[in-house]
Amino acid sequence: MAEKVNPGPIGRSGCADEQEAVCIHTKKIFDSCRDKDCIEDLRFYPTMSGQEILNRAQSVKGGRAELLYTYINVEPVVFNRGFYTVDMRYFYRVTLNAYCGSPRPVEVEGLCVFDKRVILFGSEGSAKIFSSQVRPDGLDRQMIEQSNMPVAVVEAVDPIVLDAKLVDCCENRCCDCDICGIPACVCQCFCGDLTMGDDSRRAFVTLGQFSIIRLERDTQLLIPVIDYCMPEKECPGGCGSEDPCELFSNISFPVNEFFPPSSISKPCDYEGTKCYCSR
Repeated sequence: MAEKVNPGPIGRSGCADEQEAVCIHTKKIFDSCRDKDCIEDLRFYPTMSGQEILNRAQSVKGGRAELLYTYINVEPVVFNRGFYTVDMRYFYRVTLNAYCGSPRPVEVEGLCVFDKRVILFGSEGSAKIFSSQVRPDGLDRQMIEQSNMPVAVVEAVDPIVLDAKLVDCCENRCCDCDICGIPACVCQCFCGDLTMGDDSRRAFVTLGQFSIIRLERDTQLLIPVIDYCMPEKECPGGCGSEDPCELFSNISFPVNEFFPPSSISKPCDYEGTKCYCSR
């Protein structure tokens, strides 16, 4: 049976490699997963001016997409103790290229919404958490008492626009979302009011989304510590004491800005692929 380690010095006293065990309060990841979602035929909600362009467009092609916000809700699974459902709603700002009879496309901006659910293990806890950092008369009154629920964290990158298409207007489908249910902070990211797009034409896009979802809990962990982490390098730059010409002389000449590349290689990383596909 392994010997129990208590906070304090560990190892032989006086040795150069002597370590210390300390108790820290941190968030422990109990469960996590990663996903590579291909979201097909996602409804595109354009702005009012964008809908007018789509009504007379002959075709659309994929442009670019930006993840604006992710709503996250965590609920316990009733018949499976320690497990929780994590419901997510992704809000995207998508820009499509609409062709209205001329070779040059017109950009159309709109919203796409994607719902996703996963089940992860988050352990159990019934303690109520209070903190002296909370001000009872402040704006954070909801933080006076916290239940010991796990915290869901979603990490996601901007998606890749894989496909886009135009279809004639038809009846609403069950997967269509309600424009009134979109947070105000998301609506403010667009230049105009969003519309359901029920005039005559609708657009649908297919996105490729990479994401990592995890459940965390506040825990106390005993870890070994070698030493304090002190930065070794000095901070670069100054407050005007440096000679500006000397600083400028250390900047490399931007050759690529003046001469076009002789060849373009196919990107192999995610960021390069995203730029390559959106051209």
